[in-house]
Amino acid sequence: MIELRTVPSDDPQALALVAAMVDEVSELYGRIDVPNAPSATPEDFSEARGGCYLVVLEDGVAVAGGGLKRLDDEAVEIKRMFVVPSARGRGHASRLLKGLEDEARRLGYKITRLDTGEHQPQAQAMYERAGYASIGNFNANPFAAFWGEKAL
Repeated sequence: MIELRTVPSDDPQALALVAAMVDEVSELYGRIDVPNAPSATPEDFSEARGGCYLVVLEDGVAVAGGGLKRLDDEAVEIKRMFVVPSARGRGHASRLLKGLEDEARRLGYKITRLDTGEHQPQAQAMYERAGYASIGNFNANPFAAFWGEKAL
């Protein structure tokens, strides 16, 4: 059974998924949680700051997650999307992306933005298939090579 659920941004499942994502991506780019990179903290994903963290559960086990970070009254950034390696290839990334877009709508946002790096062409392809158009560097992320935007 597949379930999408928002959890507090400091929930152990959320923290574990974010840490795993940072570790995996750091193998591609070096540490990404450095002072010059855009923030993606539990506080950024908190409801109090206009964000959220969404988990995909498969038979009760957290297999994917990602957060929303408020940019302004109309736009939100999708951050730290991750699917655990053992659950890849089953559509969880697309399911998570759609769920994050639905949460962004529910929170009143009109636009979602995201980015990905040059060593993740499969992520960029998924984002483009989902309707994300290439835009300029909106967040000064030194690790990104693609920045995308979608009207909700």
